[in-house]
Amino acid sequence: MYYEVIPGGRVERLTYDFDGDSLVPGQIVLVPVGKRVVPGVVVKKVAQPEFKTRTILKVLYSKVLPTHLLKTIEFIHEYYNVPSGLAVSLVLPKGVEKKRRKTEQMFGINLSTGPVAPSSPKILQSKHFGGPPPGAPPVDEIYKTEQGSSFPEIRLNVAQKKALEGLYKAPGATRLLHGVTGSGKTNIYLKMASRALSEQKSTILLVPEIALTGQLVRVFREVFGGKVVLIHSRQTEAERHLIFNSLLETEEPRIVVGPRSALFAPVSNLGLILIDEEHESTYYQENAPKYSAIRVASFMAKTGGFPLILGSATPTLEDYYLASRAGSVVELTEKAKEEAIRPEIRIIDFKNRDNYTKNKYFSNSLLSAISANLEQGRQTLIFHNRRGSSPLTICENCGEEILCPNCYLPLTLHADEYVLHCHTCGFSLKVPVACPKCGTPGLVHKGFGTKLLESELLKLFPKARIRRFDADNKKGEGLEAVYTSVRDGEVDILVGTQTLAKGLDLPRLATVGVVQADAGLSLPDFAAEERTFQLLTQVIGRVGRGHLDSAEVFIQTFRPEHPVLGFAVQEDYRGFYEYALKMRQKSGFPPFKFIMRLEITMKTEATTLRKVRETAKELSLDSRLLVSSPLPAFHERTAAGFTWQIIVRSRSRKALLEACEGLDASFKVTLDPPSLL
Repeated sequence: MYYEVIPGGRVERLTYDFDGDSLVPGQIVLVPVGKRVVPGVVVKKVAQPEFKTRTILKVLYSKVLPTHLLKTIEFIHEYYNVPSGLAVSLVLPKGVEKKRRKTEQMFGINLSTGPVAPSSPKILQSKHFGGPPPGAPPVDEIYKTEQGSSFPEIRLNVAQKKALEGLYKAPGATRLLHGVTGSGKTNIYLKMASRALSEQKSTILLVPEIALTGQLVRVFREVFGGKVVLIHSRQTEAERHLIFNSLLETEEPRIVVGPRSALFAPVSNLGLILIDEEHESTYYQENAPKYSAIRVASFMAKTGGFPLILGSATPTLEDYYLASRAGSVVELTEKAKEEAIRPEIRIIDFKNRDNYTKNKYFSNSLLSAISANLEQGRQTLIFHNRRGSSPLTICENCGEEILCPNCYLPLTLHADEYVLHCHTCGFSLKVPVACPKCGTPGLVHKGFGTKLLESELLKLFPKARIRRFDADNKKGEGLEAVYTSVRDGEVDILVGTQTLAKGLDLPRLATVGVVQADAGLSLPDFAAEERTFQLLTQVIGRVGRGHLDSAEVFIQTFRPEHPVLGFAVQEDYRGFYEYALKMRQKSGFPPFKFIMRLEITMKTEATTLRKVRETAKELSLDSRLLVSSPLPAFHERTAAGFTWQIIVRSRSRKALLEACEGLDASFKVTLDPPSLL
């Protein structure tokens, strides 16, 4: 018998023979490809071909992949124009062909006997979440799915119940839950997952990154115990493989939680996908195969006939636009806690130095608020979207910048080590005593990062307990550890970058200071304003969540009049959406046109320019395409050579895919990039 198989890797379907029992689509097998032996997935049985075939070596599992994953492999291949084998590699974990010794109990699942029992029952509610007020309409059946189950009850307030009902009734498979920060979206996720389990269906819950998974997993495990399975990239190959085996072999419904890769968990009878903070760029995979987890999940939901819920306080323009047109936006505008308050927000002009007489980085009013918090035992969050101490080291005599020899980007000073680091490739260098070009001593460092801010705060408040969190934190200093120490009151001032703006609930936090709010507005990218709005909205949402009786936010900026800052301060998503949508329509960017980025890197600038200009000229012959002039990439020069790019836009995504045919193999293709940087 003969079968079409997709081996893992940069290959397409191949035909093999097999003398054993009949195989079915989705069977995981071991096949030879060239000199290698790799796992693959059976697609279908075929007639004997005219050419000579190689033999399937082994059937790795008697259980086959779920049908929705087979369809997803084909979708990624066609929609993103990538080899089928790379799509298979997303589904099959590394080392899937190896034999593993089963651990008796790991990741909340007893691999021998099934799920462990849920933890002691808890009712997830505040004292105000007890149910509808007198005279309210009767609660719909959808709120009673937990009756008779072994799971704790999840109570919702009136606004959450209305939103939940709206999500179940919304048209189409993909539904958008637009819930303001602190509105209790997690309780709605819990309720929907509970209903799916009662119907013997599995749920996949995606989170933006592993650093944010801990809190959500803790809440889900309080309710569902061992039904919850965690998947993430920090697990070892053996751990990922054992989890894959467990999920593939069980018929029991599970709740799989994790970042982007968790979408491909081989759960049986998938009945719900939840994507929290759906606006985050981490849902787009930048390395091959490039894909958007949002789009792939939308395909899964549509073909599987079950709901996909996208949750965010600041959804992407594209997703809000598409959901609005489909009538599937559900608004959740009330804070979950009645005690929640609107913080007092002050915009402070960085250009007016009268505001900065005590320190050049922190305004007088922000410093006063920090002092008051220290006296009252309250916490302060200082947010800045740059790491290190200084992002620029130059010679005052000749103007020479100290650049990374690999990336040709400015090195960042880390003053605690007195070392220059490249935040792109990891190169490091002791600070030179003199300019390497002209020999003049006394290099100067301009700009500032989180390390410098931390050192300044230590000088200003020597008795304060100050903790910094950014990508430079050493192993063991992850967000979960930082979050625990802050939550337990062991930190007075927390300094960090954008990870701290996302999803953290800090009960003692009274003040947020944004050091330079306009830092991202001038980046050469169509999504720069959107990212700034999202980030500011998220960081403002860290305070006023009902734990304290007052809250303050200080937004320091060189551009206090910028409309994006105004929309963020007012928490006016709709106003920002309409403003930004008009800008996108004028400039011809998503959601009004599909977009593709072509990048090429060659050893010399001359050959790069020649090739990129030839390609741009050829593409311009297609009237369906709007082709940009060749542009240097954001990181133009690296150790590999010179990188230039072409941005291609079209109303037809098919036209973009057809433009890829016959393209020089030297070009890297990115379809639907969330950013042009």
